[in-house]
Parts: sequence; C-alpha cells; structure tokens
Amino acid sequence: MFQKPREAHAPSVHFTFEEVACEAAAGQTVAAALMGAGYLTFRESLVSGSPRAAYCMMGVCFECLVEIDGHPNQQACMVLIREGMQIKRQSRPFGE
Repeated sequence: MFQKPREAHAPSVHFTFEEVACEAAAGQTVAAALMGAGYLTFRESLVSGSPRAAYCMMGVCFECLVEIDGHPNQQACMVLIREGMQIKRQSRPFGE
C-alpha cells in the first residue's frame, strides 16, 4: 500500500482534487500527492469503465491521466504539484 513520506521539513502545498481540499509535501508529483491523500483512482477506462491510476510512475503507461487547471491529458506522474492546483479526474477521451 502506498504510504505518505515522513518528511518533517518539507513545506506544504495545498491543492484540490475533485473540489476537495488536499495537502502534500512540496516536490512530489501530482500522482504521489494524490495517492498520499488517499486517492487511488484517477480516471476510468473509456472501453471497460474500470478504474485507472498511476502504474509505472515514470511516464510510459499513460494510466495516470488527469485534468490539471482545466487542461486534460496531463500525466500525473510527470507533473510536480504546485500551490493552488485544481485537479480533476480525466473525463475526456485521450487525444481530445
């Protein structure tokens, strides 16, 4: 199970996921911040509707796509979390 890192001196970053306020350590990726906040489903498969989330954590698989500040198709494992980010589950098909 994914666990939040125990970094005592890392500054906090505040963001929202699906309009719920969250907090993460600065320097984390969006994927790590979301998983640390307890979110393990980032989107649903367009074909089967099955839940999808971070898998490879290095930008290869595209399973972790989310919408960040209104921009869809963002790889959560490749984007660093920033103060005030508004993150939503991916709702548009890849490529739109």
